[in-house]
Amino acid sequence: MCNIKEVADAAEVIVNGYAYTKDGNNVRVLNLNNPEKAAYLSKMGEVLETSMDDIELEIVLEYYQKNRKYMEG
Repeated sequence: MCNIKEVADAAEVIVNGYAYTKDGNNVRVLNLNNPEKAAYLSKMGEVLETSMDDIELEIVLEYYQKNRKYMEG
């Protein structure tokens, strides 16, 4: 199991309990309230891998699209 504090500290953006962390050209997303739920996205927001259900994934993707400008740079 991952260390939640380390993931949160390393995240570029945290939105409503979801930590978004750059991983090369991709983005790792972790639900800090339920660390078994995670997603791996391309920079453009395409889902590459996930353990989230469809509803949670839609929420995560919406947050990503609205906030990815803060991760660029």
